[in-house]
Amino acid sequence: MSKELNTLEPQLLWKHFAALSAIPRPSKKEAKAVEFVKNFAIAQGLDYTVDATGNVIIRKPATAGMENRPGVVLQSHLDMVPQKNNDVQHDFEKDPIHPYVDGDWVKARGTTLGSDNGIGVAASLAVLEAKDLAHGPIEALFTIDEETGMTGANGLQAGVLKGSFFLNLDSEEEGELCIGCAGGVNLTIAIPYDSETPDKTTEACKLTLTGLKGGHSGTDINIGRGNANKILARYLWNAAAKYDVRLASIEGGNMRNAIPREATAVITVPTAKSADLQAYTAGFLKTITTELDGVEQGIIFTAEKTSLPATVINKASQDKIINTILVMPNGAQRMIADMPDVVETSTNLAIVKSDGKAVNIACLLRSSVDSAKEALAEEIAALAELAGSKAELSGGYPGWRPNFNSKILSVMKDTYKKSFQKEATVKVIHAGLECAIFGKNYPEMEFISCGPTILHPHSPGEKVNIPTVAQFWKYLVETLKAV
Repeated sequence: MSKELNTLEPQLLWKHFAALSAIPRPSKKEAKAVEFVKNFAIAQGLDYTVDATGNVIIRKPATAGMENRPGVVLQSHLDMVPQKNNDVQHDFEKDPIHPYVDGDWVKARGTTLGSDNGIGVAASLAVLEAKDLAHGPIEALFTIDEETGMTGANGLQAGVLKGSFFLNLDSEEEGELCIGCAGGVNLTIAIPYDSETPDKTTEACKLTLTGLKGGHSGTDINIGRGNANKILARYLWNAAAKYDVRLASIEGGNMRNAIPREATAVITVPTAKSADLQAYTAGFLKTITTELDGVEQGIIFTAEKTSLPATVINKASQDKIINTILVMPNGAQRMIADMPDVVETSTNLAIVKSDGKAVNIACLLRSSVDSAKEALAEEIAALAELAGSKAELSGGYPGWRPNFNSKILSVMKDTYKKSFQKEATVKVIHAGLECAIFGKNYPEMEFISCGPTILHPHSPGEKVNIPTVAQFWKYLVETLKAV
């Protein structure tokens, strides 16, 4: 266990978070985390089940005198988003995360921290291990692959859980009780292209855009952060028109639910125009830096000479590719009328990657209004047709409709006020939560989500606030006692 984390309170929670940080667990690669949780249950002498999907359910009996209380489900997901800075050597399938303490925050060294949702997992394990808590029957549900498809939530069968109240521990603002979220759907486009031999009078450059903050495509989508794919397409559109640039390859972003922070491309330019292109590149960087001032700092954009590629994309296809990326909708599209600080509908132009035959584009569309999500998908599908492609939809999940009259909400509002002498905030969020999916098979169960303060999830800037973790733990303990 990290010596720094060992000094933090509550020690039991941080102990489990440190242990989990040592286990590689990117989405769809959570087998070691599943084994870790299973072995924990065995060591604690608790009943457990691993379902056919890979979710783990651990059951802890009620404390004496509370056997007749309603059962509570504590739920968190085992996977984490694998993002790192380009100057960091890290294999998310093999290497541990290296958390450290920086003032009131726990951060990671150049990678995502995994507090989303490692803190929730650690809190559930701490509740299961603690011998001094008062609570009714508890079921702790640990799901897999939340970040790239909500596979675990979709695979959980009806009738497995017996509790009445469901506490999702995946929210990211202390003092907020989340009772609703947006639904989402993945959209992909493959724009085919033919290749040709580059002109011998040209030279090649590798374009590299780094230094953007990125972030969560739900919670951070309305901040106005730069999207690396959009910025690079803007540069290419102008460079192609002014300097006869030809595109050989392009790659940006790697996670559908992370705002893309970095993008690269290999281009060719007539040798006679090379110097002009370099001057334009420097000017373009100044323009972007000025436009995004106050939101982004430290943007880096370079055009470095490289070896001439064997092929470039033919001109007609290149135009379709660049134009499509440039005009593709991105960011917040509409706010909720009754909650103007909450996004209703958005899209994240998350991934752009050429493979020698096509440029593949992936977006994540979110909305709390299903018809608005469908309309946005139709808009992008029409754009894809203009580019000679088709939009494919996959991995759709519903929104979570809020219930302002639920019993668990009343209990948790009262408990928060008694614990901290102030009111909790009831909120609906734009990010996706598994509660929306669980509700299909457990319509009688009441759902709510809470957690400590976590900033910039899905990016290497991710950090969790230490004092709020202690508050979150106290609140969770008191809630279990009050149910």
